[in-house]
Amino acid sequence: MKRVIMIAVLASLPLWASAKEAEFTGGDPQLHARVMSVAGELRCLVCQGQSLSDSNSDFARDMRQQIKEMMESGKSDREVVDFMVERYGDYVRYRPPFKSTTVLLWFGPFLLLGLGVGVLYWNILRRKKQIVEAPLSDADRRRAETLLQDQSEDGKA
Repeated sequence: MKRVIMIAVLASLPLWASAKEAEFTGGDPQLHARVMSVAGELRCLVCQGQSLSDSNSDFARDMRQQIKEMMESGKSDREVVDFMVERYGDYVRYRPPFKSTTVLLWFGPFLLLGLGVGVLYWNILRRKKQIVEAPLSDADRRRAETLLQDQSEDGKA
């Protein structure tokens, strides 16, 4: 019974760990929506796999506040994102831009897939060449017939 309870608790852990968007704390709802939209595009640098809008870390709260202040001062969404990229690099973006330093990021999986298919094809061809069909000798043929007859007699008995 303890095992069942423990398995049920462990199976339900991912449900408890789901991330939620940060709570609205008042103010202009349109500005909050803009802040959360931009924060959704940016990665929380202290969390693993969470955006600034999903994270409740102190860093994410500070960054959202900074985004809000920049927007209140009249900066556009694009200017805010550019500021964050200038300050923290392309890593802060969830969707990195296509440029020479990110080419491998965009095409690396396809290169690995092509390499894997090529290695598999080469291995299949190599094994196909190793298979040599040799005809049975008369002795082998007689031995096989004897084994088949013995097996069929054992099956009848």
